[in-house]
Amino acid sequence: MNTLHALASIGVILVAGAFVAAHPETRKPSPAASPIYGVTLPEGYRQWELIAPALEAAPLNEIRAVVGNRIAAEAYRRGAQPFPDGTVLVKLAWKQQPSAAFATATVPGAPTTVQVMVKDAKKYAATGGWGYGRFVDGKPVDEAQHRTCFACHEARAKEHDDVFTHYAP
Repeated sequence: MNTLHALASIGVILVAGAFVAAHPETRKPSPAASPIYGVTLPEGYRQWELIAPALEAAPLNEIRAVVGNRIAAEAYRRGAQPFPDGTVLVKLAWKQQPSAAFATATVPGAPTTVQVMVKDAKKYAATGGWGYGRFVDGKPVDEAQHRTCFACHEARAKEHDDVFTHYAP
């Protein structure tokens, strides 16, 4: 490939990149959204700050970790409730299994769900300001399962802005 041909190729790539930037509808579609609330898996959530771990006994027998975006982590550290708009909490869950290397230890097994809570007091006014998403293998679960989210949170965690997780400093 000669220099002129190489420069022309770079020009086509730059022009195509500029077209995609100027026309966002040509970008790849966002991940599937949860029914009812329209919540998606947040980009980069696996790098977020740990808010707290948890164990869920039978029948689920899960190890869970709740992570939060910067807004959530700062709100927890300040003890701010209700949580501010923009707070996003993500709960990752795995089946518990005994460690092969250390008999008394429990380690994460197969992943079960990723659950998301998004605070937007206006958008989700009817559900305490929170939108919910529950995902298995990166795909949202059906609408019937999402109908239980708000009712359970409101019934059991109303005094904590409908959030179960307490900060583990």
